[in-house]
Amino acid sequence: MQGKVDKLEEEKTALEKAKESWDVERKRLATWRVRCLDSEEKLNKRIGELEEDCDDLKEKYDRAVGELDDLKNSIIQEHINGFEKGLRQAAFFHGEIDVTDVKFDVNKDVIDGRLVNEDEGNDGEEAEARVEEKVAEEVNKAVDAGEVAPDATE
Repeated sequence: MQGKVDKLEEEKTALEKAKESWDVERKRLATWRVRCLDSEEKLNKRIGELEEDCDDLKEKYDRAVGELDDLKNSIIQEHINGFEKGLRQAAFFHGEIDVTDVKFDVNKDVIDGRLVNEDEGNDGEEAEARVEEKVAEEVNKAVDAGEVAPDATE
């Protein structure tokens, strides 16, 4: 019987040691759980902050795109206003010109003495060379006619 008691005591001691090791493991897992919950909470908070930052950046981007569109429209309008101003000045200095005529078109240019769409014109450099040649011819004619002093053309 003493052998059984000793055997039971050994089993009881082994079970107590196992219980202690399980208690240590339970505590370790409990701290892991706490750490995981803390990490999850921190990550969720960071995700929320990043989403707010993303929303702010989207709003800034949308505002910047809107500003660019406004600036583009302003530039276009200034070009139109400048063209119309030039037409008004032409009408002022040359009263016989009707600036409301449809032949005045900002998309047209004078090339070789003809009013043509810019798309239809020859290469821009060729057109500029022809214009320079014509200006030189007109200056030479004016000098030959005595309208301009030869040294005034320089």
